[in-house]
Amino acid sequence: MANIKSAKKRILVNETKAARNKAIKSKVKTCVKKVETAVAHKDAAAAAEALRVATIEINKAGSKGVYHKNTCARKISRLAKAVNGIA
Repeated sequence: MANIKSAKKRILVNETKAARNKAIKSKVKTCVKKVETAVAHKDAAAAAEALRVATIEINKAGSKGVYHKNTCARKISRLAKAVNGIA
């Protein structure tokens, strides 16, 4: 356990940031699953709407530093390709 005051504060800050990052990643994963489910059921309208929501969430995660911008682009590209494949 840390003895220095700044080290103790760092531990608390890191826990807070880890919780925030975990929540954001969880939200992104949920949105991605919704798109994949809609694609699996061949529901083009639901897939397009889910893709729109997922794109927004993925970009938010990227802007907050949770994901690298290229990771965001790759995730969005793969989802869009899957949605366009059923349309």
